[in-house]
Parts: sequence; C-alpha cells; structure tokens
Amino acid sequence: MKKVVLSLVLVATLGLSITSCRETKEKKDEAVENATETGNEAVESAGEAIDKAIDAAGEAVDSTVNAAGEALDNAVDAAEDAVDKAKDAGKDAVDKAKEAGKDAMDKAADKVKEGHDGNGL
Repeated sequence: MKKVVLSLVLVATLGLSITSCRETKEKKDEAVENATETGNEAVESAGEAIDKAIDAAGEAVDSTVNAAGEALDNAVDAAEDAVDKAKDAGKDAVDKAKEAGKDAMDKAADKVKEGHDGNGL
C-alpha cells in the first residue's frame, strides 16, 4: 500500500508539473505577444509623431516664405510710392521755378518798358 500511495503522489506531482509547465509556456507566449503589440504600437506612434513634426515644419516654412513674400511686396510698394512722390515733388519744383522765372522776366520787361517810357522814347 505504501508503494501505491507513493505512486499516486508521484503521478499527481508529475501531472501538476506538466500542467504548471503548460500554463507557464502559455503565459510566456502571451507576454511575448503583448510585448510585440506594445512595441508595434510604440513604433506606430513614433511614426505618427514624426509625420506631424514634418507637417508642422513644412507649414512653418510655408508661413515664413509667405511672410517674406508679403514683406518684399510691401517694400516694393513703399519704394514705388517714394519714387512717385519724388517725381511729383520734382515736377512741382520745376513748375515753381518756371513760374518764378516767368515772373522775374515779366518784372524785368516791365522795368525796361518803364525805363523807355520815362526817357521819352
């Protein structure tokens, strides 16, 4: 009977060991699968973050280019306005000089006429 009891204990221990090993293997496989999924998700998240960073950088470059273009357009407009004002000021100065010269010639002609009229000529 002692042998039978010892045999039963041995068979029970072996049965539990086999079941325990099978559960351990399943848990290990599940842990590997979870780690793989987590790694894949991390890689996917990193890829999305890189895509967002690239998009943000592209938008920043576009904004900078647009701002520089607008600044250049504004500078060109300001230069054109300055040139137009300078032309207008030059024309006004020439017109005033012509008018002043004409007035001076008219006054001189009037004096010459007065001088001839006063001499009896």
